[in-house]
Amino acid sequence: MPYPDRPAYPDRFAYPDRFYPVVDSVAWVARLALLGVGTIQLRAKNLNDSEALQLVSDALAVISGTPAKLVVNDYWRAAIVAGAKHLHLGQEDLVDADLKAIRYAGLTLGLSTHDDAELETALRAKPDYVALGPIFPTTLKSMRFAPQGIAKITEWKKRVGNIPLVAIGGIKLEQASEIFAAGADSIAVVSDVTQNADPDARVRAWLQMFVQTA
Repeated sequence: MPYPDRPAYPDRFAYPDRFYPVVDSVAWVARLALLGVGTIQLRAKNLNDSEALQLVSDALAVISGTPAKLVVNDYWRAAIVAGAKHLHLGQEDLVDADLKAIRYAGLTLGLSTHDDAELETALRAKPDYVALGPIFPTTLKSMRFAPQGIAKITEWKKRVGNIPLVAIGGIKLEQASEIFAAGADSIAVVSDVTQNADPDARVRAWLQMFVQTA
C-alpha cells in the first residue's frame, strides 16, 4: 500500500523516531503512516490472542510499502506470529514475557519505567530503548505514579547512557524543545494527537519541527 505523496521527513534517529505517537487502532496507524510518521506504537487493551493477532496483522498490512515502523504494545506472542519487528512492554507485561523467544524472533524491545526499581528491572532486560513517564499529569489512564517532571529526564538519561530515552505522559508540541534539551531522545505522544481538534495538522507540526532543526 504505497503512499507516493508522502512528504519526505528526515529520520533523525533510526529507532525510535524523535516523534513517537501512540494510538489504539489500525485506522490511526494508517492515518499516521500516510502523514509520514516514522515510528507508531499500537496500544490496544483487553484483547484475546485471536483478536490481538488480527489487530497486529492488519496494522502491519496498512504500513506495508511505507517507511513507518510499527511497535506492538504488550501482545508479544501476536507480534512474533504476525512477523512484527518492534515490541513495547510495560513492567507488568515484562513479568510474563518470554524474552528469549522475543529476541529469537528478532524483535526490538522497548520498556516502560516509572521509578528506580523499574529502571533496574528494565536495564537487566537489555532494552533497545527505555520509556520514562508520566512526565506531566495525564488523564488518559489511571497512573499509580506521580508526574516525573523534566528534571527526571536528565537524571534518567545519565543512567541509561547510550540507550535511547523516550519521554511520555501529557507532553505537548510546545514543550518538545524543553524535553529534548533535558536529554530525551524521543517523545511519545498520545492525547496531543488523538484528542487534538485537527490531528493531521498537529502531526505535520511535530514533523515540521524536525525539518527545521535538521
